[in-house]
Amino acid sequence: MKKVSILFLVLISFGLFAQKVPEINKAEFSKEALGQKITSLEGKKVSIAEVLKKHEARILIIDFWASWCRDCILALPATKELKEKNPEIDFVYFSLDRSHEQWKRGLDKYEIASQENYWFDEGWKNNFNNYIDLNWVPRFMVIDQTGKIAKYYSIHPSDPDIQKTIDQLK
Repeated sequence: MKKVSILFLVLISFGLFAQKVPEINKAEFSKEALGQKITSLEGKKVSIAEVLKKHEARILIIDFWASWCRDCILALPATKELKEKNPEIDFVYFSLDRSHEQWKRGLDKYEIASQENYWFDEGWKNNFNNYIDLNWVPRFMVIDQTGKIAKYYSIHPSDPDIQKTIDQLK
């Protein structure tokens, strides 16, 4: 009986704290979401639209992560593998770290400072994250060559739907 009670509590906890899958898979970004400012590694504030524009005509994967997120860190090797398998596509990291210092330390610690990185200095609640229903990390999105959303929701880079989406866009 004790094991059943523990299992029940674990399942309830998982249900309360797990990522909630968005009810609607959006295919494009709103004007407000694209206008959201995000901080580059160099300290410059740029809009999401500017980030997407840099990758126009290319397939882009956005990796939402944080250095405090165990699942995000555990996913980094699979992200590297996905990159190696698809060298013709671009990757960007959008961090939800709580502070600029924490973000910078995480980039160095996990050896991704040489990648394209941005930080939501306004925190979780902002026009972009609210629009995409971001409620947890890690999360991955595939953006097509025109800046539209090709894969709206995935929680791990080894999700077969990510590769399937990439293959369809090639």
